[in-house]
Amino acid sequence: MSGTAGGERQPEGTRTVDGARGTGPIDGAPNRAPDDVPDDVLIVGAGPTGLALACDLARRGVRARVIERAGALFPGSRGKGVQPRTMEVLEDLGVIDAVLAAGGPAPTVLNWRDGAPDGESRMFGEPEESESVPYPMPWLLPQWRTQEILFARLGELGGDVEFGAALDGLEQDGDGVRALLADGRTLRARYAVAADGGRSTVRRALGVAMTGETVDPNPIMVADVRLRPGALDRDHWHAFPPAGPGAGFLSLCPLPHLADFQLVAQFTDGAEPEVSAEGVRKVVAARSHLDAGDVTEVRWVSDFRPRAAMAARFRSGRVFLAGDAAHVHSPAGGQGLNTSIQDAYNLGWKLGAVLRLGAPAELLDSYEEERMPVAAAMLGLSTRIHRGEARRGAATRQLDLGYRGGSSCTETRAGLAEDALHAGDRAPDGSPGGVRLFDVFRGPHWTLLAVGTDAALPDPVPGVLRVHRVPAYAPYGTGVFLVRPDGYVSSAATTSPPLPSWFPTGG
Repeated sequence: MSGTAGGERQPEGTRTVDGARGTGPIDGAPNRAPDDVPDDVLIVGAGPTGLALACDLARRGVRARVIERAGALFPGSRGKGVQPRTMEVLEDLGVIDAVLAAGGPAPTVLNWRDGAPDGESRMFGEPEESESVPYPMPWLLPQWRTQEILFARLGELGGDVEFGAALDGLEQDGDGVRALLADGRTLRARYAVAADGGRSTVRRALGVAMTGETVDPNPIMVADVRLRPGALDRDHWHAFPPAGPGAGFLSLCPLPHLADFQLVAQFTDGAEPEVSAEGVRKVVAARSHLDAGDVTEVRWVSDFRPRAAMAARFRSGRVFLAGDAAHVHSPAGGQGLNTSIQDAYNLGWKLGAVLRLGAPAELLDSYEEERMPVAAAMLGLSTRIHRGEARRGAATRQLDLGYRGGSSCTETRAGLAEDALHAGDRAPDGSPGGVRLFDVFRGPHWTLLAVGTDAALPDPVPGVLRVHRVPAYAPYGTGVFLVRPDGYVSSAATTSPPLPSWFPTGG
């Protein structure tokens, strides 16, 4: 089971125990406006969502300020499963090499019973290999490492995070947002984004309701631990069945390139986790063949009750909700962190288009239109997986998610088969003509892709529109495709597709 995802705020019950972990402010001068000068965007929360959005805005030349209540980045492994679609997002943001170096594939599950191995199984099925999908399988990467990678990338792009900056209140008018900080400062921005987690201060200030259900009344403990060398091998994800009253499952998953294991333990029959190093050691001794002393270090521990909930809306005037502030998932299936980063990726290019390219503000309405159905679908999937009603598979990889029929996607071709590429679908990868498509798409620009056609195309616009021709390629068929900066097909046609009316074009 993957840890909970999102993590923009450290939850109640969290403890950093034997070994503190966290990254503080970036050295050097911050690339942001003084407090009395409005920023373009205020991002509240420096978890995966806030950091991904800040990186995307920075490369678009959008001035964003990130504030974080905590004094450092979140220290735990919690959301450790990075899905294939999110891997593509991270590649576009310029961090895929670091992600690949720091993570690894999910190991085979080794089941234990009565102190002896009891068979192996796979957490994820093996999909068919395809040139159009560069990252076919989930990638294990502890959440704190994902955040460190994005944090470092933000620094490379000239951004930073203000740690220890707690939001106390938020107001907005027709021109922008006014944020009051606990230290008495007032910040102004044209827009604001709530990336401050499931207990979002911003969402509460807006009065946006969060409704949902308890997925499982039984609490779960999550911890990062180190074991005595040789206590368990690091080639398997170790699973232990319930060992008695009050005890649910226990799993210990080795985290790639680290000495750490992520521990996940369920508590039943009214039992409550003891969120401490001693409590973690008791759980390991009671539910496995290991002794308490085999746990040599508890680096972080937290507890939670699996819940599924979604905000009533993802936009309120000039304020947007993203990540756990908008939707809270059961950890099963590893959807929360991934859906959250993809929220940021969807919103980033739209804010950039409005703030830097002259797109109408109405474009921002499509964020809620597109992301609410996706969040609802992923919440339902996570809940079904948690309850054993569905299995991890193609849906959890999030490659088939899209925005067909949406207001920002235009399909002009008639008679398409359902499985053909439509406007609103993810633009596939591949190397037709010897050039990799994701290399062409990478960056904050749009791409006009002509596939197997000599249709007339406009000139490229530096930094805004790239134009590229390739021979016919099965995942696309033939036609002309306008690919959005987030890698989805905005419009498709047999000849040159319509560009948005506001779009700056070449000759």
